[in-house]
Amino acid sequence: MQRLEALFKKAARSDAELLRKIQGKEDLQLLDLACGACNEAKTLASVFGSVGRATGDNRTMRFVGLDVRAREIVEAGARVSGDTNSEFEFINGDATKLESYKQLPGAFDVVFMRHQNLWDGKRTWEEIYHKALEKLSPNGRLMITSYFDREHLEAIDVIRNQGGELLVTEANENSRNLPMPGRSVDRHLAILKREG
Repeated sequence: MQRLEALFKKAARSDAELLRKIQGKEDLQLLDLACGACNEAKTLASVFGSVGRATGDNRTMRFVGLDVRAREIVEAGARVSGDTNSEFEFINGDATKLESYKQLPGAFDVVFMRHQNLWDGKRTWEEIYHKALEKLSPNGRLMITSYFDREHLEAIDVIRNQGGELLVTEANENSRNLPMPGRSVDRHLAILKREG
């Protein structure tokens, strides 16, 4: 998770609006789609909820994780129990149907997808990217990480075709290799926004 945190901070230096969100004092809404057991929850909360904050700041971060796998959502909730610095909510649900979850805010400042799996069901991921872009606030950011180079480039193209604008793509020099050649954990990070 330290590698992922370092990658976020490095990429944010290339996006003034994202850096403002990280260092700002305004409350922040973050949606983690297809979050699984959400190993990244505390890392995201650390980066977006507290980095650059002044002592005594009353900023809050609402963190919503959503995944279709119920068991993993239970595990995600257990992982953050007792953390009082951020408001966490985990929903067992389908990211292609975000509009049906009335408990979700209308817009999020950051939508994150770790290890999106475009190669495993392109049509489904096209829908998820579309819904993610719809959920962004006017200056919101969509952030994705990828396991391998080709998938990363294809994901960026698909998101662009859905109305996204690429702001930053960053290779992770410190990504952890996986047993499959050419794949590694958080190999790339891309930051996008809605066009316009």
